[in-house]
Amino acid sequence: MVEIKVDISELKGEGDTVIEELVSFIEKKTKAEVETAANELIVRNEKENVSKQYLRVLLRKYLHRSELKEYFKVISGKENTFLIKEKKTAEEE
Repeated sequence: MVEIKVDISELKGEGDTVIEELVSFIEKKTKAEVETAANELIVRNEKENVSKQYLRVLLRKYLHRSELKEYFKVISGKENTFLIKEKKTAEEE
């Protein structure tokens, strides 16, 4: 069983509807089981058809469609883990 985790702690500030839409988007595209924990999503699939690279593309596509691409980015964490981090703007630096 393949299990990939996505840290969404910074994305939670955008609201619960954003998280629910992200879960349904990933479930629809991958046909995998997506579970929400405290600050992370866990994508589980019996088959190997959900690769880490494909999931990264889906996360970036969701951010683009939700018009959050300017504010958040997807980066790799530890093994089989992604982080959705808030981008620093020029004003913050």
